[in-house]
Amino acid sequence: MKQMTSIRIWFMQTFLMMSFISSLILFIGLQIYLYLEPDSGLTTTLTFWLWLYCFIVLAVAGIYFSLRGSSLIKGRLSDILLFITTLRRGKFTERITTYEKDEIGLISEELNQLAEYLQEQVYSLQRLAEEKTELSKTAMAAATMEERQRLARDLHDVVSQQLFALSMMSSASLRLFDQDPEKARKQLEQISEIAGKAQGEMRALLLHLRPVQLSGESLCEGIVKLIQELKHKTSLTFEASVDEIENLSNAAEEHIFRIVQEALSNILRHADATKVKLLLAEESGYIQLYIGDNGKGFDIHEERMASYGLKTMRERCEQIGGTYNIRSKTQEGTYIDIRIPAMRREE
Repeated sequence: MKQMTSIRIWFMQTFLMMSFISSLILFIGLQIYLYLEPDSGLTTTLTFWLWLYCFIVLAVAGIYFSLRGSSLIKGRLSDILLFITTLRRGKFTERITTYEKDEIGLISEELNQLAEYLQEQVYSLQRLAEEKTELSKTAMAAATMEERQRLARDLHDVVSQQLFALSMMSSASLRLFDQDPEKARKQLEQISEIAGKAQGEMRALLLHLRPVQLSGESLCEGIVKLIQELKHKTSLTFEASVDEIENLSNAAEEHIFRIVQEALSNILRHADATKVKLLLAEESGYIQLYIGDNGKGFDIHEERMASYGLKTMRERCEQIGGTYNIRSKTQEGTYIDIRIPAMRREE
């Protein structure tokens, strides 16, 4: 690091140089005068002492005025430096006092205006942060309310009706148990089937209630954990191959995890499947996701079969730049192919 030269030393060097040059010009002038007027009474020795006397007087005067001028300028510049250090530490309410309307005074006024601007920017950032917090709370409350309403509709439309049917059929079975055991047995079989469907609906709803975030887990760990949970709680058989994909962006991880979650929820609720195949891998800079089942399938061209879950999966896939393809045929299962660019965290 280069050592900084003091302003006071610079002033002293400048004034001493000016004193030396002035005295040298005087000495040369005296020598010229002595050469042109040899009878003037001046001698070489006298002119030398006269030059030396003038040099000393000019040097002393130069040192005095350099110290005085440099002290004034150094003091004002020190005030500016101290003020800039104060601003750097975040004290934007401080102001520097201006004494003169010279260049240093104009710099001081500009720094005061800069401090006011920074102070206004800090206030604006604080207001934006508070507004962001309020908007986040509002959005969270709205999302919570919307999810509650959706769950209430699902519970009312499917599970509540199934439970009501179970209640009516079980009461009828109790009345028929002694009179017609065969008919009661058939109704009990229907009750068991409806109870299984209701259980699948509840598991699908509980699957939706899982957090969207992976809670610190990688995408591979989150999907494997989800599959293991469904293995223990359902009769589904899984054929899964989930590769570890490193440094995938948070948005891509959350969307892919949510797509898998939505697909498995649809299988539980609608497919009547016994086997699910799930493949996740990275190939040539793209994330390949395949989910298939051996369920009852559906006609994808029928508008009423375009469920909310399928639409949500397509939207999530498109939000991260992916392509979404679905194939399904009645009694032949459903297959979803998704291809997503592998956007990394550093990108």
